[in-house]
Amino acid sequence: MMIKGVAVRAFPVRLPSGARYWTVLDEDLAVVPVADAFLRHVRFGRDGAESTTRSYAYSIALFLRWCDRSGRLWSEGAGQLGSFMTWLRHAGPQASGAGPGGGAAVLAGPGAAPARSARRVNGVLTAVRGMVVHAAASGQAPGDLVPLLYEVADDRDLPGQARDGDGRMSWRLRARHRLREPETRVDRASDEEIVALLAACLSARDRLIVLLMARAGLRCGELCGLRRSDVHLLADSRPLGCEVARAHLHVARREDNPNGAWAKSRRQRTVPLDFLTVQAFDTYELERAGIPAAAGSDFLLVNLFRGTVGAPVRPGAVGDLITAASARAGLGRHLTPHMLRHACGSNLLDAGGALDEAQDILGHMHPSSTRVYLHPDPVRLREAVDRVPSPRVIP
Repeated sequence: MMIKGVAVRAFPVRLPSGARYWTVLDEDLAVVPVADAFLRHVRFGRDGAESTTRSYAYSIALFLRWCDRSGRLWSEGAGQLGSFMTWLRHAGPQASGAGPGGGAAVLAGPGAAPARSARRVNGVLTAVRGMVVHAAASGQAPGDLVPLLYEVADDRDLPGQARDGDGRMSWRLRARHRLREPETRVDRASDEEIVALLAACLSARDRLIVLLMARAGLRCGELCGLRRSDVHLLADSRPLGCEVARAHLHVARREDNPNGAWAKSRRQRTVPLDFLTVQAFDTYELERAGIPAAAGSDFLLVNLFRGTVGAPVRPGAVGDLITAASARAGLGRHLTPHMLRHACGSNLLDAGGALDEAQDILGHMHPSSTRVYLHPDPVRLREAVDRVPSPRVIP
């Protein structure tokens, strides 16, 4: 079917059970069936996060708008992703947006400056491929679309850990359409920036927030979703029913947080805490004890001085806090919460930590997500070369 795409848009859905996901609506505000079926599958069939469906919904809406404005059925567009890539790379908001001005320049080409990064384009293509494959598997689209999206490739270009252990060549599906992403280091906050940020914080609570991201690697959603019962600071937590020794916290995903805080993964994990973070907890508890309105909340981080006092801190407020502290610290740039998390991952590996240790602490599902923090500096590279003994001279 043709999706009339002038106003195709992503839209949040809240079910009677309270569960939420994102879908795609057409210009008549009707749900687009092929997109909705895929997004519901991601949310409830794969147990994906609401934020994942949001990202996918925006990507699929872009694809459906391109199909409509170029006169293609969505199934025809799925077989011509090369043209979609070019449009996506160079079509700015005036051409690709959902507003009334959209569609004025459908056939943008390489002569225009790139409007989206290679990473963003690849992310959109991932969502579109997922929708098409799901449609083919569920009978909503012909199965011959799948070979147009993927080619069969061998595994010789994969790292050794990702290959089968029997030594035989294996085969896998490889996406046909993908832009090369430049290899860049993660944008981490330096130790000096973190120290300056801590000095610029206006409260013990804010210092704890910085340390939980920079020293424990928590995401904003994980941080704001913490309950007081998730934090165990005793040397022996067995009286609390926990067998984990020494100071640590538990990251658990909950879907009923009133502040909209979500842990990205349903897999619970335990994160050890160092003495700096434990000290920050003690100082924060003293500060919080002086706010009677905060006493009744089980959330760890609550508003103490503004807004609804005692209410849990919203994830968006953490970004505002870091931005404001960066400005007060006189840093040359504004730090973000994720730059503090990047600092944690980088420091763990720079200090000699193993890849699997950093992976578990950061809560990554795949080692490839953690491998981006492996970026030894020139001093470590020189030390690695110097450790190799010189060959003995043969007389």
